[in-house]
Amino acid sequence: MKRREFVRTAGGASAAVAASAGATGTASAQEAEPDWPSGASSGNVGSYQDARGESEVTVQVGAGDQGLAFDPTLLWVDPGTTIIFEWTGSGGDHNVQTVEGGGPASLDSGDPIGEEGHTYEYETSEEDAGITHYHCVPHTAVGMHGGIAVGGDVPTVETGGNTGWPENIAHVGVPLHAHWVGIAAILGIALTFVFTFYLLKYGESAHTGHGGNQ
Repeated sequence: MKRREFVRTAGGASAAVAASAGATGTASAQEAEPDWPSGASSGNVGSYQDARGESEVTVQVGAGDQGLAFDPTLLWVDPGTTIIFEWTGSGGDHNVQTVEGGGPASLDSGDPIGEEGHTYEYETSEEDAGITHYHCVPHTAVGMHGGIAVGGDVPTVETGGNTGWPENIAHVGVPLHAHWVGIAAILGIALTFVFTFYLLKYGESAHTGHGGNQ
């Protein structure tokens, strides 16, 4: 391989490694989630759904193995979204009610009921902007809590996004941590400089000795 061809090839490889590292860094960027009050975030099941952009979303009342949860437990919606609370019939009698001082949305489905298929609809508005913590009154002590965030102007926290490492170790094979890719990129660039140095000084790669140009 001629010197100029080698330098062009090595330079292209270095650029490709650097681009790969940059892309991985973007993929692992952190994601924002509403800063839920502890009472809401510790609710049973603990599922979260970002339903912004949707006109209607359903929350199961009486979800989980024991029927003592809301699912999704934490929900982010736009003003004007209709939230349909639908009873599963599990876990006994439930209701939906904003906890005292729990936020701007005035959720109140009335007396507890256990009928499967029963629904309670709540249409959010600009007045509900912010984060609301609600619960099932009969089961508040056992963790049947939930949260609703309305609008884009709510306090948020970074959740970490794609960390590059699977929660289940059996899924190894997905993208690695960004810092490992960065280290690999640095090593790749360093090796490129080493080979370029040998080629320019001796006219060949470091693996063929110093016999001069072939």
